[in-house]
Amino acid sequence: MEALTKLALGRHRGLITVLIVLAILAIIIVGASAHALSYYDISQIVTGGTTLSILAVGQTLVVLTGGFDLSAAATVSLVNVSLASLPPGMVTSPLLLGLLGIGIGAVVGAVNGFFVAYMRLQPIVVTLATMFIIQGITLLVMPTPGGMIEGSLSGWFVSDAIPGILPMSGLIILVCLACWYWLKKTPFGLAIYAVGGDAESARDTGLKSSQVLFLTYMLAGGLYGLAGVCISAQTGAGDPLVGNPMLLQMFAAVVVGGTMLGGGRGGLTGSVAGAFVLILTLNILLILNVSAYYSTVAESSILLIAVLLGAIHRKSVLAQNLYRLRSYISAWREGSLSSQLNLVHKKLSLPINENESDVAPRPTLSEWCARNQRTIMLVLPAYLSVMLVVIVTQAVLGNTLLNGNYYNTVLVLSSFLAVLALGQGCVILTGGLDLSLPWVIALSGIVVSSMTAGSNPALLYALPIVLLMGCVIGMANGAGVVFLGLSPFVMTLAMNGILQGAALLYSNGTPDGFADPALRQFMSSRILGITPVVLFMLVFVIFAILLTTRTAFGRRLYAIGNSRRAAVLSGINVNVTIILVYMLSGFCAALVGILLSGLAGQASLGMGDEYLLPSIAAVVIGGTLINGGRGTYVGMLGGVLLLTALQTLLSGTTLPTSSRSIVYGMVILSAVVLLRERRS
Repeated sequence: MEALTKLALGRHRGLITVLIVLAILAIIIVGASAHALSYYDISQIVTGGTTLSILAVGQTLVVLTGGFDLSAAATVSLVNVSLASLPPGMVTSPLLLGLLGIGIGAVVGAVNGFFVAYMRLQPIVVTLATMFIIQGITLLVMPTPGGMIEGSLSGWFVSDAIPGILPMSGLIILVCLACWYWLKKTPFGLAIYAVGGDAESARDTGLKSSQVLFLTYMLAGGLYGLAGVCISAQTGAGDPLVGNPMLLQMFAAVVVGGTMLGGGRGGLTGSVAGAFVLILTLNILLILNVSAYYSTVAESSILLIAVLLGAIHRKSVLAQNLYRLRSYISAWREGSLSSQLNLVHKKLSLPINENESDVAPRPTLSEWCARNQRTIMLVLPAYLSVMLVVIVTQAVLGNTLLNGNYYNTVLVLSSFLAVLALGQGCVILTGGLDLSLPWVIALSGIVVSSMTAGSNPALLYALPIVLLMGCVIGMANGAGVVFLGLSPFVMTLAMNGILQGAALLYSNGTPDGFADPALRQFMSSRILGITPVVLFMLVFVIFAILLTTRTAFGRRLYAIGNSRRAAVLSGINVNVTIILVYMLSGFCAALVGILLSGLAGQASLGMGDEYLLPSIAAVVIGGTLINGGRGTYVGMLGGVLLLTALQTLLSGTTLPTSSRSIVYGMVILSAVVLLRERRS
């Protein structure tokens, strides 16, 4: 009996922990309030947390299968603007409006499920691409906030299911949880855990894992749609960006609730409790008059702390690193380290054959092509596509093929992605992903503009300081991945939220200062018809190619991406290499922030948001495997040029700017499908 109790406590440790934290926060908020909490106050808290709770419930289903769904928050926005765009009086029934929102979300989920389950693509890439496609569609439906939600929906949502006891929003949450407790006992519910625990073993036992994944993503999409209905009822109007702040909150709620990233363990009840932990935390900050700029910092910190607490066990990366540190310190005190023993290194000498030349014969062109045939086949489509886009641009806009200004403009605009592709590409080659790029870029641009304030001499010290800041941020990302054992996805997503808060606090919500004349001339002036940044880009590309192909650092990237275990056994210092990779990514993002501030003349909040997907898309389109271990910077550069040429073409047409996100998403999905690893 005692053993069963311990097993149950261990299995539900995350849920128990979050419920305790939730109770503590509730006590704090009661004590911090100026008056006793009434039913109205409680119902407002419940209503305010319903959208995030349902969103987290849907995400939890996907996470339990071992996946991620980055399109959830964008789906909420799409449902919101769709309901707000309905003609007045067309649909007045709250039930029909709810079913419409759920249906929209289910369609999005079905699209994700098809690519993940049947095309066997990586969930994070698929949902990242669909996220931007959905955002583009959302902006096409409603470019700016407006419209009106049917009043009957808002009235129904804020009403009471049981007057004075249970608000309608609380009933929605209870119904979702009741359905979950029924579902988890069915074969489908058990299959969700089986697929998340070990997909290969589940398939070997005859489980139709593809069908399970498809239905899970479709069900999750329906829940995202329901969350969109809830927030529409709360706001009463449409906003194409209403769901964006929920991306970080959603994952934080899932992890705080005890669901293990990677699948197989967790539940929806914990996610609901995790959502209300975040809601109460933000309410406490408001009661204490803490600046709203700290909200993303608080959410990111909660996410990191929750992941760490959930991962603490004897076999965790953090525990193993602490054990190694203790052993190292013990050996150092005893003087038994190899560096303290003055050992004589004996090197093996190999016999030298004087008849053999030390210099290998240079391969012929045909031999080189035969040896690199696979790489050429992966890289060539991007460059052929660039040529095709240039030809289409000539046909649509004219004056392109022989226009030097066109090529100069394309190369200037390509410089940002070319720099980012090196950092993001190296991270992806090791099997990671850097989602902190947007606010590293924004913070770097804000800091450099503020420090220089139009002064050329100030750039001499501002430039190295900002670049060093990017390296430090990258080092923090790498340290979290290596020493704390955090998922690159979680670590860099949380870092992005922390940096957003840091940028808001540093600029007080309004960035000041402007780029110095030298930096602006570097980005916009012409020398013999060529912008100086183009020459810089040429040097950078040569450096990037040499770094990834002719150095030991470059070879280690591929070794780690192909097999981290094999890399360790071969003597590679994997931890140091990964930290250096994230430092390189931070350095590149900081450099892009500097260049962007020079091009625009000043920095702005969110200036890096539009570069996250393109940085990943360019890498993938260039033939790099998203799992790591395969890819070249030459291919990445082809992806950069393709995306920039597409951007230039779209900018010259009458198509709205939102179509750019749709095209980017379609291009990356097509590239991943065509270049994916074939699996049996």
